[in-house]
Amino acid sequence: MSSWKSLLLRIGEKSPDYGTSSDVKEHIETCYGVLRRELEHSPDDVSQYLIQCAEQLPHKSPLYGTVDALDSGNCNKIRILMRFLTVMMCSKVIHPSSLVVVFETLLSSAATTVDEEKGNPSWQSRADFYITCILSCLPWGGAELIEQVPEEIERVMVGVEAYLSIRKRASDTGLSFFEDDDENAREPSDKDFLEDLWGRIQVLSSNGWKLDSGNDQVSQSSFFILFFLMTFISLFDQIMWNHLVVPRPHLSFEAQLVAGKSHEFGPISCPDQPAMPSTMSNITYGKQKHDAEFIYPQRIRRLNIFPESKTEDVQPMDRFIVEDRKECASYMAGLPVPFRYEYLMAETIFSQLLMLPQPPFRTIYYTLVIIDLCKALPGAFPAVVAGAVRALFDKMADLDMECRTRLILWFSHHLSNFQFIWPWEEWAHVLDLPKWAPQRVFVQEVLEREVRLSYWDKVKQSIEHAPGLEELLPPKGAPNFKFSVQETSEDGLHALSSDLRNMVKARASAREMIVWIEESVFPVHGMEVTLNVVVQTLLDIGSKSFTHLITVLERYGQVIAKLCADQDKQVMLINEIDSYWRNNSQMTAIAIDRMMGYRILSNLAIVRWVFLPANIEQFHISDRPWEILRNAVSKTYNRVCDLRKEISSFKKSVVSAEEAAATVKAELVASESKLSLMDGEPVTGENPVWLKRLKSRAEKAKEEVVSVRESLEAKEALLSRSLDEFEALFFSMYKSFLNVLTERLPEASKCVTLQGLKGIHADSMAIDLEESSAMDVDNENGIPKKSELSGGRTSNVYNVGEKEQWCLSTLGYLKAFSRQYASEIWPHMEKLDAEVLTEDVHPLIRKSVYCGLRRETDGL
Repeated sequence: MSSWKSLLLRIGEKSPDYGTSSDVKEHIETCYGVLRRELEHSPDDVSQYLIQCAEQLPHKSPLYGTVDALDSGNCNKIRILMRFLTVMMCSKVIHPSSLVVVFETLLSSAATTVDEEKGNPSWQSRADFYITCILSCLPWGGAELIEQVPEEIERVMVGVEAYLSIRKRASDTGLSFFEDDDENAREPSDKDFLEDLWGRIQVLSSNGWKLDSGNDQVSQSSFFILFFLMTFISLFDQIMWNHLVVPRPHLSFEAQLVAGKSHEFGPISCPDQPAMPSTMSNITYGKQKHDAEFIYPQRIRRLNIFPESKTEDVQPMDRFIVEDRKECASYMAGLPVPFRYEYLMAETIFSQLLMLPQPPFRTIYYTLVIIDLCKALPGAFPAVVAGAVRALFDKMADLDMECRTRLILWFSHHLSNFQFIWPWEEWAHVLDLPKWAPQRVFVQEVLEREVRLSYWDKVKQSIEHAPGLEELLPPKGAPNFKFSVQETSEDGLHALSSDLRNMVKARASAREMIVWIEESVFPVHGMEVTLNVVVQTLLDIGSKSFTHLITVLERYGQVIAKLCADQDKQVMLINEIDSYWRNNSQMTAIAIDRMMGYRILSNLAIVRWVFLPANIEQFHISDRPWEILRNAVSKTYNRVCDLRKEISSFKKSVVSAEEAAATVKAELVASESKLSLMDGEPVTGENPVWLKRLKSRAEKAKEEVVSVRESLEAKEALLSRSLDEFEALFFSMYKSFLNVLTERLPEASKCVTLQGLKGIHADSMAIDLEESSAMDVDNENGIPKKSELSGGRTSNVYNVGEKEQWCLSTLGYLKAFSRQYASEIWPHMEKLDAEVLTEDVHPLIRKSVYCGLRRETDGL
């Protein structure tokens, strides 16, 4: 890395690039001196890298602003660059009036968007985002703006207040961590994110825009690191820091900066808003609203894990300033602050880990950050993480199904990095709960995932202080091969399997094996036995490792595909895979996933298999069928995404090829029109040899255009087919959900809410207690023993019945699938309403789908 880049990147840090100095003023002077020299040679490189630093290290915006638009729909980049403009205004680089013009441009676009007559209110999320950008700049430059352009900034404030008076309050429906939150209506006094931010800005304004300037060295270094650490987290909406400050390093250079020249920032323009549909309905409004929220996502609520006593209170504005940073664990661990901040870090990380519809980063990223923090703060952070897990475990029955799955995956992976150490005896009581109790299922699934990451005996050893939990361990993962013993020799199947194995050893081709099956096996034993023997034997040959499985499928996948040419046979195939790997959920899922990848299995066959009676009975007690279904839907969706990316690339290639062809053609025409001498006589055209070369290039360029266009058309045809396949998959899945739920849900007249569903079994238990001859009573105090029905649970009793829990789990997965693939489902909403969500469908089914899609329910 060039020295000037390193200086710019490490400014404000304790870094060898700046020697032993940690003084920010010295850092800025050093960096500026080097950059000034570099600007003489490569000004474009410096400007580009400076902007890149401001985008990716937003906590250092004040530094970069002192040292020294809007982009294409990248919200995080837009917001951060807006802040960068603000701090450059503070440093006299940009004139304050120019910044106000930017604010007013955004404000005007926002107000037009939510106008019922002139705008398109379904795109309110974009308008809200614009207002958020304006308000988020004010803590960084409000004081300078009110000092230099008071009337103009006051006009902006009035405009924001007017906007808030006409917008619709944003809803968190479908994005809540806990199921009950989606049913509970928001109180009139509750504020959404933008209303809350506006309230904080008003408090700041009434205080004269004064925040602690952080002039002392400890305060400055704390917050340069703090703002870097927040680069990791985008949901830090209530971080409890005392005396939080906005760093203002430009004040140390005020004498030099005031003599400089401020520049006008050129005008900006906002994208045109999509036109209002000619006929606005619930569905057309919902489609556009979803498209807008996909690009301009809302801020969602923080996951409250710890009691307020565990965190320290701060001023309202202080919380916002650190709200949307993202970070690096090493910086988080080294904050020089005089109070404990581990609880807040943990709460924030888990808020992102469980963020719906999806976190900004993959689960593995959060796993690594938490691991690094546990190692960096061994005396504090591991205990805090453990406390967070316990708190979430206590709320397991209410946790969203998608959040529960993520928590299982994270926790098992986390424990695998710490020798699987956990006080399992604290959770040994789950053995007293019914097999469908969410806490018991959680422990069972964590142990199963741990076995995948290690081996059975190691995990068994980790629960030695709670030996009873061995009951929840999965079986040892040995295969279940039907034809491995001589007992099958009576019907000749063991010998048949051996013959097939010998063919594989002899490296027989797939065609040779197919001929052998068609001539010697199928006519004698029939389809079912043939399929059993072939599939079981090939699976057994490929059972040693994942590589062995792939090798078998690559060589003999055609054999299996030939046998299983229709859905019925493919369902039989999945049954055989499930039977062979009945002791190993991981290998079952892998084998099915790989066969789908090789087009041996269709996604529709997988859906049919998942919703077979034997698997339906596992919906509430095991993740096994859900993992297989998730994989099938994900693989189908990924095909669509990959094709879209390829089509986008081909479209660019078409444009490039057409431009190249046009350039060569123009060159050829120009050359042909010239006059030159040939044997002393004037002739049209340049040197014939050169013209021949140009014509050849022109022909090749033309052929390239045709070739790229044909490739594009082929990919578009594949995309069309993949979209049809995805549509068929989801309608098959929705109809399957509808059928099984309709059979098991109580009558709509008896239950229309999840709380009502939970209470059915609890109510029956309460009646039984009332009708019993006597209640268990504490002999000394004369009070009932543990029998209160709180949220469907008691301390060691889970009071939701099995049938009700099955319904709750299945509805939860239905909502999760709808939420995750909402972008692909919305285009088919009319068909979905007509064929699946008809008027007579149970309201809980409709609510689950609508909630996942964030579709307004029209009072349902």
